[in-house]
Amino acid sequence: MTDRQSFQDLLDGKPDLVDYFYNDAKPWHASAAPGGPVPPAYSNWRDEQLATAETAALLHQTYILPALYLKGPDALKLLSRIAVNGFANYGFDRGKQFVAVSPNGYLIGDCILYRHGEESFELVSGAPVLNWVIYHAETGGYDVETVLDESLNNNPTGRRRRYRFEICGPNAKEIFASCIEGEMPDIGFFRFARVRIAGKDVMVLRHGMTGSYAVELSGPYDDQDAVRDHILKVGEGPGLKPMGMTAYYGGSHGGWIPYPVPGILTDPAAADYRRYLPAHTFEAGYQLGGSFVGSDISDYYATPYDFGYEKIIKFDHDFFGREALEKIPDDAKRKKVSLVWNHDDIMKVLGSQFGKRSRYKAINFPSLSYAWKQCDEVRNGRGDLVGLSLNVSYVCTYGEVVSIALLEQGPHTAIGTEVLITWGEPNGGSRKPQVERHEQTTIRATVAEVPFQHDIQRNVTAR
Repeated sequence: MTDRQSFQDLLDGKPDLVDYFYNDAKPWHASAAPGGPVPPAYSNWRDEQLATAETAALLHQTYILPALYLKGPDALKLLSRIAVNGFANYGFDRGKQFVAVSPNGYLIGDCILYRHGEESFELVSGAPVLNWVIYHAETGGYDVETVLDESLNNNPTGRRRRYRFEICGPNAKEIFASCIEGEMPDIGFFRFARVRIAGKDVMVLRHGMTGSYAVELSGPYDDQDAVRDHILKVGEGPGLKPMGMTAYYGGSHGGWIPYPVPGILTDPAAADYRRYLPAHTFEAGYQLGGSFVGSDISDYYATPYDFGYEKIIKFDHDFFGREALEKIPDDAKRKKVSLVWNHDDIMKVLGSQFGKRSRYKAINFPSLSYAWKQCDEVRNGRGDLVGLSLNVSYVCTYGEVVSIALLEQGPHTAIGTEVLITWGEPNGGSRKPQVERHEQTTIRATVAEVPFQHDIQRNVTAR
């Protein structure tokens, strides 16, 4: 016998999962030292956010992204069994957006996969995905070793195995070329190479979370200060700015939706997995918020089609959730769009904060979200609920508030269409301590492309 409480035990004690996650769940992963030694801002978040569009920014991700290292003859077999991705032509020195779904076909999440060798891999970010991989590695009879390197929130040592930086923005390529020793390597998108910076060996992944040129740099943890100091010194002339956590967490306009509510919460086929997870697991802290309150926790689930991952899914191998994904009809797949919020309606909310009258839910910049996973109702001109507005932030570059939304198929998804977002929680607000008493209101928004910026859209299309 054991006194260990499992995640399933926790859920069994909650008769209403929506009520628990909406009112009482505590997201330890988003509260306890979310940036570690990285401050909220090095200068101010506006200039740091602008740098990604005007010059370049250096993002310090060492302490916030968990990593899982896999090694063994069955490592690729395990990853292929879990991911919707195909692996037929997956060579060395190549990155991949690794997407996992539960047996019922709903997203568990995504992360970045590195292949370092024939039997050596690294998964970065996406804690629920890492947990899912570890579970199958330990219970599926695979010949593979796993080492989990937790983010600082759940890492008492204060150290990481590897540091992780990103240089992004219009001047990023110039700065990167000036930092490295020797000739600039030609790195294709989501490929990586090895270079030397400040006398240290550095692994470089070429990508672009915001659409502009970006490189992610990683190496042994003890090398991070030397590498970072050198990059900042070289980048001073071209306008490189170090980015603090406020600007880092305040940017959602690139189109990526982080951390969906994992589909394992109610799937009967994942019951053993829920019993495997401890009660204090990452998944227990999916604090919900916003104007949408579902009747069942599955109302918050999403499929990879909803997130725009249809090109990633390959039905050339057997993976968890394949049969469920094959059965999803085309008309059930939602469309991911950007919503540009109406200036006058935002000012209405801001203006309500003055005086002794009733107030709407306060708006904070740059991130307008006030819960770990915020979901706001989106309605069409007739008042029908047609989707959910998710990540929302103020984009200093454009002077706009932009959210990413998942909309049901219909005429309301056309670019330029006006929809209504319900702002604020029902009944004066939830029990979450960060939510003040307030009234609900509506904010008009215009449907736009995702990613929002037109220059980013051209870059994505050309990949």
